[in-house]
Parts: sequence; C-alpha cells; structure tokens
Amino acid sequence: MNDFEREMVGCLNRFFGETRRQGFAYRLKQHKFSPQYVDVLVDSLDPRYYCAIECKSIHGKKLYFSKHFHHDRDGVHQVDAISGFLSRTGRRGYLAIEFRFGSGKAREAYLIPWAALVGFYRKSPGIGIEEFRGFITLSRGPEGWTLAELEG
Repeated sequence: MNDFEREMVGCLNRFFGETRRQGFAYRLKQHKFSPQYVDVLVDSLDPRYYCAIECKSIHGKKLYFSKHFHHDRDGVHQVDAISGFLSRTGRRGYLAIEFRFGSGKAREAYLIPWAALVGFYRKSPGIGIEEFRGFITLSRGPEGWTLAELEG
C-alpha cells in the first residue's frame, strides 16, 4: 500500500469517527494474480458513504488518462474497469488525487466523484489541477489529510 492510500484510509476513518457517522474505510491486500479494482473500499449502512476510491499521487499539475491509469491484460482501460465495478456493486465512486510539487512545497489533495471523472475521460486527455479545485478539497493537518464532508 502506498502512503497516499494509507493516508486516505486514515482520513476517511477519522472523518467517520469525528462526525459520528457509520462507516469504515479499508484497503484489501493486493495479490499478484487477482484483480484489484480500486485502492480503498468504504462500507457503510448509509448509502452516501458506501463507496470505492481510486487513489493517485502524482508530480505536476495535471492528471493524464494515458499516463496515470493503465490497461489490463485484456486491453480494458482502468477508468472503464472501475466504472464496471461501481455499476456491479452499487457503490459510489471517487478519485482521490494528491498533487506533489517537490520538497518544501505544500501538497494539494482532492476527491472528485467518479461520474465527473468519467465525463473528463470521455472528452479530454487529462484533468488540470484547476478543475480539481472545483470539487472536494482535502486539507492537511497534523494527522494527515482531513475531509470536511463527503458529498458530490
């Protein structure tokens, strides 16, 4: 598990604890020959929080669908595979993205609803940081990333 995925699990579980909402975020152990559709799963009796989150931590100011996502061995793009997983499971989907700008510079992180991400995927080669700033912003605190609200 990379650091951003671990931080997102902690961020979400702190959100549930601090807001006294029912939910639990976790990461499934990845196995070499079994597919892993998303990085973080969230289980909740509240359908607003029953979701799946794909995490990306990148250098730069733009996420590219050809560079930061992969194709599986059958040629299916990761965005399409995750969309199918969300459709089959009934989960809401999000992309959590962390923009890293180098040492000494503050990172930024956002959550974008999967439906919005798919809209960008269908019409452009990538999404700039300016577009991400219009969605859910994560703030950085002493315990890591902090989520104020999970809506969208």
